[in-house]
Amino acid sequence: MFKLTSLNLNGIRSASSKGLEAWLAKTAPDCMGVQEVKAQAEDVQGRFEQLAGLQGYFHFAEKKGYSGVGLYTRLEPSDVRTGYGSGEFDAEGRYIELRFDTPRAKHSIISAYFPSGSSGEERQQAKFRFLDEFYPHLVKLKAERDFILVGDVNIAHQEIDLKNWKGNRKNSGFLPEERAWMSRLLGEAGLVDVYRQLHPTATDEAYTWWSNRGQAYAKNVGWRLDYHLATPQLAAGARNVEIYKGEKFSDHAPVTIAYDWVV
Repeated sequence: MFKLTSLNLNGIRSASSKGLEAWLAKTAPDCMGVQEVKAQAEDVQGRFEQLAGLQGYFHFAEKKGYSGVGLYTRLEPSDVRTGYGSGEFDAEGRYIELRFDTPRAKHSIISAYFPSGSSGEERQQAKFRFLDEFYPHLVKLKAERDFILVGDVNIAHQEIDLKNWKGNRKNSGFLPEERAWMSRLLGEAGLVDVYRQLHPTATDEAYTWWSNRGQAYAKNVGWRLDYHLATPQLAAGARNVEIYKGEKFSDHAPVTIAYDWVV
């Protein structure tokens, strides 16, 4: 089994101070995709290059204290790709891909952090531009290789993916255009929402993010924003999933799925 975790850290230094490395050592995933590293290369060097025996690879944002993604892995990749060729969004540190190519197969694991549009219309329009760019990239990649993309997608796809769906229909993260993009990705493009493959009707237990306002976490007023999106061949090997809520490293919960995949 290949255990793959996704976690939006909301700052690698903050998550580390809350016991992340001890949890990793205990749960022992084979690979972990992280988002919102909120650090630069000099901050990571000598401190976070490795966690619990996993080697880290990163795509940092040019802006300090902002965005940034990474992948920690036990396995040595055959290639590392940072960015997906975007003139606008590669500077924001939103995409890293590790390739594990053998004579028999071409596999990738991707950690991605989709933009949030919640701060206002300007960032919502940037989010739409990202989605417009990213869709053809994923379609092209799927034609070339199998992959699992993990990350904070910042979209709740269905009504069962957030607590207060009626009150959020006009809010970023649950806009009709965003949900339609996800439907197209899972329909026309043929990718698989692996969590929903395993738990098609789960509601309250499916949430992965909670606002820091009010008592959202205590009352489980959450959203499912963190995904494993896979090509069908790799998705078919998914066996079990855990959304870990025993400790709080961030405003997101880690999502771990075990796959029948041995590189």
